[in-house]
Amino acid sequence: MTARARTVWAAVVGIVAAGAALATTELLALLLAPASSPVLAVGALAIDLAPPWLKDLMIALFGINDKLVLLLIVGLLVAVLAVIAGLLERRRPPWGAVTVGVVGMVALVAVLTRAEATGLWAVPTAVGFVVGVLVLRLLTARLQVWAEAPAAPPVAATAAPVASASGRAQGPFAPGVTATAAPPARTSPARTSPASRTPADVGRRGFLGMLTATAVGAAVVGLGSRAIASATAMAQRARDAIVLPAAATPAAPLANGTALDVPGITPLVTPNADFYRIDTALQVPAIDASQWRLRVTGLVEQEIEIGWDELAAMPLQESYVTLMCVSNEVGGDLTGNALWLGHPIRDVLAMARPLPEADMVLSRSQDGWTASTPLDVLTDPDRDALLAIGMNGEPLPLEHGFPVRMVVPGLYGFVSATKWVVELKVTRFDADLAYWSTRGWSERGPVKTHSRIDVPRSFSSVGQGTVAVAGIAWAQHTGIERVEVRVDGGPWAPARLADAISIDTWRQWVYEWEATPGSHMLEVRATDTAGMTQRSQQVPVAPDGAEGYHGVVVQVA
Repeated sequence: MTARARTVWAAVVGIVAAGAALATTELLALLLAPASSPVLAVGALAIDLAPPWLKDLMIALFGINDKLVLLLIVGLLVAVLAVIAGLLERRRPPWGAVTVGVVGMVALVAVLTRAEATGLWAVPTAVGFVVGVLVLRLLTARLQVWAEAPAAPPVAATAAPVASASGRAQGPFAPGVTATAAPPARTSPARTSPASRTPADVGRRGFLGMLTATAVGAAVVGLGSRAIASATAMAQRARDAIVLPAAATPAAPLANGTALDVPGITPLVTPNADFYRIDTALQVPAIDASQWRLRVTGLVEQEIEIGWDELAAMPLQESYVTLMCVSNEVGGDLTGNALWLGHPIRDVLAMARPLPEADMVLSRSQDGWTASTPLDVLTDPDRDALLAIGMNGEPLPLEHGFPVRMVVPGLYGFVSATKWVVELKVTRFDADLAYWSTRGWSERGPVKTHSRIDVPRSFSSVGQGTVAVAGIAWAQHTGIERVEVRVDGGPWAPARLADAISIDTWRQWVYEWEATPGSHMLEVRATDTAGMTQRSQQVPVAPDGAEGYHGVVVQVA
């Protein structure tokens, strides 16, 4: 075997050993702790440790696919480390096994630092990486046998007799015995007797047999366990079986003037399937609604706990509310408007009776994520801050917080929109820090006034004449007063606004532009009901939201 072939096979050995390790972890996680997958844990730890600028870059580049990209990166890193381990184990044993062990320790730390982790979560990762070390060493030993085996069988110790000219045999025959020529032996190219196999053949078959069996077994066990371990399907079936109660305070039907008939404009209400999703959960928490509990703790006169049935039995109200991620760039699409069904958070807090010194509520998700929301916002009688159980007429989708999430008008999601919420801790800003507050973001995140051009798209071509320039504008819990458009840096001209659903939702707008040939820059700005007009200065998303005019360049033919 050539040196190059040994290197290639050693790399393959490393990858198969890693596959066996991960397959074992998935199988044991299925049996012991379904959420303890080390791949997901390492990915979640990477999200926790990532600096804000990297998080913003990932969202800017990949949007809602950022988690898929992260998992692919984790998978690629595992493959690279597996190749390194395979090469080291062949050339400098036992450093390959040591490499696998170190990776296993990192994965173990990631698993045990998850918010909901228990000691049992360590078992799948620990056993899995022990299996990975054993497979690596066994396959490397088989590879070594094949690589060092001679390519030809041993030479026979005796020679065949040869007849002399006199007809008597020469060789190990008794005197007087005549040797005769043997008939030619029949050969079959399709069959090789075991005795004729070379040591290299035996070593190759042993190595490849073990390698193939391990690889196939790892693929079947790992993928099968991952599919079965995913409780999403079960949670989805449970969600689909829920019939939402009727709202005690239903939302008024949408008036005709609230939506504009402009092709390409953002719909007034965002369908659930199109609603943006930004969170830190690599695996969507699968929560049984019948087992869900919400605890109200901290600076309260009486801690309380309620279940889903209790919440659903309380007077519910419907409200259209626009939500937005603080990572939304100028002109970005990390915002959505939906009809939410839920119970006012202020009423739940009133049951616990917050103490006078409290000024913040630290909400906690099932996966440990936290948000800091001003207490006065959540207790404001004029703000529809909800513990939501419904979205656009159906139970919350799993990825949007099923069974219960928070919806708070006027605040960016990183300080308010906790999904899969399980605790409301009444506390103080000077006593507790939320997830993003420890990573350089502001503690309070009021939504800034914004506007966006939906049509025409940037760098598109349009015809001469009247062109509809249209989009949306928002200033949650303040409301939009006017929207203006300018062309090529000229004077601002008023756009026509659709009627507002409420001050908590975006408004559609349209400007009829008389387009002339050439390349043109279109810009938009909005003014809210408090008289605040967007600033032209470009401000990044960190630490409390982006600012600036949204503009598009179009070509008029």
